[in-house]
Amino acid sequence: MRENSAPKCEKTPWTRARRWFCCLMAFLMMGTLLVIFNSSPQVSWPFNFWTTRSVGSIPAADYIVAYPHQYRFLLDEPNRCQQERPFLVLMIPVAAHNKMARDVIRNTWVKETTVLNRVVSHYFLLGQSKAEDGTEPLEEQMILESKIHRDILQSDFLDSYNNLTIKTMVMFEWLSSHCPNTSYAMKVDSDMFLNVHNLVDMLLKAPRHLYMTGMVVRDASVLRDHNSKWFLPISAFPDSTYPPYALGMGYVFSLDLPKKIVEASAHVKAVYIEDVYVGLCMKHLGITLTDPPHHGLFRTTIPYLPSSCYWSSVITTILQNSIQLSDVWGTYQTQAQSGC
Repeated sequence: MRENSAPKCEKTPWTRARRWFCCLMAFLMMGTLLVIFNSSPQVSWPFNFWTTRSVGSIPAADYIVAYPHQYRFLLDEPNRCQQERPFLVLMIPVAAHNKMARDVIRNTWVKETTVLNRVVSHYFLLGQSKAEDGTEPLEEQMILESKIHRDILQSDFLDSYNNLTIKTMVMFEWLSSHCPNTSYAMKVDSDMFLNVHNLVDMLLKAPRHLYMTGMVVRDASVLRDHNSKWFLPISAFPDSTYPPYALGMGYVFSLDLPKKIVEASAHVKAVYIEDVYVGLCMKHLGITLTDPPHHGLFRTTIPYLPSSCYWSSVITTILQNSIQLSDVWGTYQTQAQSGC
């Protein structure tokens, strides 16, 4: 051993000073961390600091809705559908405060009650909500509107985007119990253009049983990005793709399906994406969705350069608002009268 080198067990003055300095720094760092964690309510010691939250760990309960459940109707038309015996019933989900949308629809695509010699009825389907400013309840306004038009169905669930599945299933419940003599129904959103003439024409040639059509989506990927409007975590839906389903903007079905879908819901966990949930119930039933007779009947957007007969050639198209519907309706009537 070299004479000027210290043995490993020997503590020279420099070694002792360096070890003391390291201990002091470690103590100061630990104290700083403790201060940070204890002063921040958003950090949980010690696990959340070292780990990230995976998509699959997000609670499934946040994306499952309260269905099946015994919902009741606050405003109803208990006998109208049975008395009218319509060929087709149009069910239009809409917010309670959106009276403008209901009035525009009443003056456009539900105005005709007989199309191609078939009776067509409509109902607006609502949940519970307050006025748009969130202050005054809408009960009196809704009762008055219901008395005037006899087309309001209001249930006691909270009307919100995440409760659209509840709204849809309440619709199926109502149809199965109130319209025994009806052949078809359509769920159609309030921001849609609907060509009822083309719809009835299509249904006159369609199957009468176990039938659902619209814009059918197949092999759609489940969105795992929690920033997406349609996000579902693995804990709520483990599969990577959805079964076939019809886009919720507007789909048509034979009236033997509502009861079957309601029965299937007892066995299928209700996710908040309503059209996907209907597809899950259809899969459980083993019933295949039907594509429309030809491509282009159910449209999501207006083409950049629509043809001169566009509105008389489609069944549905998504619009921006009720004002646009009024404008489009005038164009449609002109096209229809011109022989399109």
